[in-house]
Amino acid sequence: MSLALVGDIGGTNARFALWRDGGLHSVRVSATADHATVEQAIAAYLAAEGLALGEVETICLACAGPVEVDPFRFTNNAWRIDRKAFRAELKVRELLLINDFSAMALGMTCLQDDEYVTVCPGVAQPGRPAVVIGAGTGLGVGTLLSLPDGSWHALPGEGGHVDLPVGSNREALIWQALHRQLGHVSAEAGALSGNGLLALYRATCAVDGQPASLQSAAQVTRAALEGEPLAGNVLELFCCLLGRVAGNNVLTLGARGGVFIAGGMVPRFADFFMASGFSRCLRDKGCMSDYFDGLPVWLVTAPYPGLVGAGVAAEQHLQRSD
Repeated sequence: MSLALVGDIGGTNARFALWRDGGLHSVRVSATADHATVEQAIAAYLAAEGLALGEVETICLACAGPVEVDPFRFTNNAWRIDRKAFRAELKVRELLLINDFSAMALGMTCLQDDEYVTVCPGVAQPGRPAVVIGAGTGLGVGTLLSLPDGSWHALPGEGGHVDLPVGSNREALIWQALHRQLGHVSAEAGALSGNGLLALYRATCAVDGQPASLQSAAQVTRAALEGEPLAGNVLELFCCLLGRVAGNNVLTLGARGGVFIAGGMVPRFADFFMASGFSRCLRDKGCMSDYFDGLPVWLVTAPYPGLVGAGVAAEQHLQRSD
């Protein structure tokens, strides 16, 4: 395919790159707050690469939120995209918007051997879906399908906003404290995101009658890794809840193709995660626990899987258009 620009845009950062010959080139990362619009951010990227408007005819952007609507409004930042106005301003022929975790899922098809760690050994069953789940600014959930023609399809969804599951009496007490904080307790808002981890910490402090002295997810994580007991319990519960949510998706989708743990948070405490109760809670499904025997789970450490997935999506889209 010809040169394309690909982007992976979250709540905090926008990552852009050029896609050609099946790979990424010239990756740049900027804060979404640095530009008033996504068009301005892309124009600045092109200028930094010495490319004039119109030299890149295809743009594929992985975006947090449901991308079917027009204009599209990002879930976790103030940008919006009117497709017609976007194409006119940046002089592009093709604009493809895909859900950020659809892109993340497609990125799993290009992982190199040094870009993932095995959490649970097993063998992926051919032709079965795989779950891709990752916590960061939000909680993303994607489903990866292999198609008979050798191409890939990623199902979009908003699985981060499912209800947070409860697996014990103590978790029920913490859930009640979260409900007092938040109202509806989603997996993302109640635990499995940056803000969710902080909410989980505050709820745990309330249940234990302890002062909530930490003020950010980074502080909670740092304290846990330094051995502070309460923060350590919170991060352990985060890992267990991630296992429960991932396991629910496996059962719902019949995802014997495996589970990919992606996103920006877990790789920052990979050793803690590997020793946590994640695997136990993943398969803690009563009469269906044996369903998880031999199910492979991988922790993704690749730097830009969402960008790669946007490139795969652009390439497949243009091939189908030919």
